[in-house]
Amino acid sequence: MKWKRVPRRFYLRHPADVAPELLNKLLVRDDGRAGRIVEVEAYAGSDDPAAHSFRGPTARNATMFGEGGHMYVYFSYGMHWCANAVCGKGQGWGVLLRAIEPVAGIELMREARGYPARERDLGSGPGRLGQAMGITRAFDGADLVEGDCGIRILSDGMPPPADPVAGPRVGISRAAERPWRWHVPAHAHVSRARKA
Repeated sequence: MKWKRVPRRFYLRHPADVAPELLNKLLVRDDGRAGRIVEVEAYAGSDDPAAHSFRGPTARNATMFGEGGHMYVYFSYGMHWCANAVCGKGQGWGVLLRAIEPVAGIELMREARGYPARERDLGSGPGRLGQAMGITRAFDGADLVEGDCGIRILSDGMPPPADPVAGPRVGISRAAERPWRWHVPAHAHVSRARKA
């Protein structure tokens, strides 16, 4: 089946609605790398103390206050680039892409990740995902609908899981109780992140 573009209107909603529906979509680079999204987290701007955008726009998070369907990229722990799909328009909403299952360009991903022993370690976790897909700050603001920077989110027709696993977000200290992390049930490529 031909991979189809996910339309802009898909993203112009609350991130807690968008996030579980991103499961099983494909994150695709023009260089041939592609991964199936298997884990996500929602962040809701000024209504969410854990969101980078909670206190309003800054130079770092400005992309989050743009139009849904763009990519917000940030540097985490001084070592990892993490990718988010912006949601809504102007609210500072986004969905963190936490894990992918590699489906194409796997050798490029292996090289980018330093040749880990297990395939599940290529994209299981937001930092690994960013590294495997070659995402850097240069992709901040990239249009995931139009693919202006060579990266898109596409659909191959696989629906999101009917009953995704929902639970608290990980790696945060504020609003950690919200069940805004979703993943594909029993999927081997879901991250094993530690709770805050």
